[in-house]
Amino acid sequence: MNINQLQKKIGDRIRILRESKGITQQNLAAICNFEKANLSRLEAGRTNPTISTLYKISQALEISIAELVDVETAN
Repeated sequence: MNINQLQKKIGDRIRILRESKGITQQNLAAICNFEKANLSRLEAGRTNPTISTLYKISQALEISIAELVDVETAN
């Protein structure tokens, strides 16, 4: 898996987890103090998230960072 594929898988994982909790992109971005456009790019796999960004998202979704980035076993 290359870095672009990994970014896409992490973005997909964030979107799936966000949607499973009934949170809109706008709401998650607001909770994390991000611009919605930045979250949109992250979910689309067009940006490489920092550990700080992943931490904020995991806290907002009430999951661990490990669960957030577990793209090997996640669907």
